[in-house]
Amino acid sequence: MQDHRGRVLVEPISVRSFVLRFAIAGFVALVFVVMLTAVASRRVGTEQAIDEAKRVAFVSASGIVAPLLDDDVVAMDRAALDRVDAAVRDFVLQGSLVRVKIWSEDGTIVYSDEPRLIGEQFELQDDELGVLTGDDPVAEVSDLSKPENRYETESKLLEVYSRAETLSGAPLLFEAYFRYSGVTAVGRHLWAQFAPITIGALIVLELVQIPLAWSMARRLQSSQQEQERLLRHALDASDAERRRIAGDLHDGVVQELTGVSLALAAQGRGDAITPQQALDASAAIRSSIKSLRSLLVEIYPANLQEEGLQSAVGDLLNALAPRGIATRLVADLGTTDIDPEAAALAYRATQEALRNVVSHAAATEVRVTLDVDGGVLRLVVDDNGRGFSTDTLGERAEHGHVGLLSLAGLAADLGGSMQVRSTPGTGTRVQVLIPIDDRMSQ
Repeated sequence: MQDHRGRVLVEPISVRSFVLRFAIAGFVALVFVVMLTAVASRRVGTEQAIDEAKRVAFVSASGIVAPLLDDDVVAMDRAALDRVDAAVRDFVLQGSLVRVKIWSEDGTIVYSDEPRLIGEQFELQDDELGVLTGDDPVAEVSDLSKPENRYETESKLLEVYSRAETLSGAPLLFEAYFRYSGVTAVGRHLWAQFAPITIGALIVLELVQIPLAWSMARRLQSSQQEQERLLRHALDASDAERRRIAGDLHDGVVQELTGVSLALAAQGRGDAITPQQALDASAAIRSSIKSLRSLLVEIYPANLQEEGLQSAVGDLLNALAPRGIATRLVADLGTTDIDPEAAALAYRATQEALRNVVSHAAATEVRVTLDVDGGVLRLVVDDNGRGFSTDTLGERAEHGHVGLLSLAGLAADLGGSMQVRSTPGTGTRVQVLIPIDDRMSQ
């Protein structure tokens, strides 16, 4: 962004763009949280379903089938197997539980609801042997490519092993097969229960935050506009100061030196330079040097660092005496060590206030007060001039009179403040407060 003079300023903040980016970021976070919640819910649901399958297998083995497991079952007696088969089909094969096998220790299937597997022998794996010897029930996804699973028609099964015993105490392996779709359904059901609460809460949170983001963006925009205004005023003040210095040099020192140069050149073309002419030229050069020194003191006084703020302000007041303005300096700084930035600001504020007195106030008396109270440097400049309405400060700034406004911005940057009190016909008071305790401790 550029101002009317082509100077580059900060790119302005768009409230709508800011809120839109915030809303998009919130939506992306919402989608991420929803997906994460869905995955977590399904995982928890699957784990719960597997644990439930283990409990069902254990209850079926110990509570339903075990009382029917006598030695005739191990011997694969038809009547004994029929009793087990009836109990399995009536009380065990329900819901997602679709297959039951009972193994002996040597890997023989002594019973299955798939009769073609009865009597077949397969090698038991380590986890299966562990359950036979007393380990907790084990659940895993079935390997349907194994020979003992060749009659299965489901695409995916969960098999659970649990220990059972015959009435005489012989260990048997009870194996139950569950449809895996039933396992995952529990996860989906759990997600369906949590989804409305989770998504609803996140949407409400997003809707609550959007007005806050809008308000924050408006404050940022307002702050940026204020910074741009102060920057523009500071740049304008700098331009005005450069123009003033250039004008002073052109109308004063440059003109004087030009006159001396022309006089010396004209006299040089004569037969001789009289002593009086040399003295006049020397006086003109001394006057130019004095003007340059005064200008340098105005820009930044050497005694501000060497002799202190009170002495530098006194020099500014002394410059008003030739203009017929009575001055008074009341200073009570004690032994307070004022840091350079605070001293420079106080000096600039005094200089600007006195410049306004000379240029606009038509005052005959000026009083400057400097003191320190509670860690705050206070500067007050009072005059008895014509005064003005402070409501016109903004209008004056638009016409290039930005000295006081730029000083207000500098005071704010240092944590201080500036106040101008004036009404037409009653004079003007400029007060600047600058904190110095915290700054000196840094």
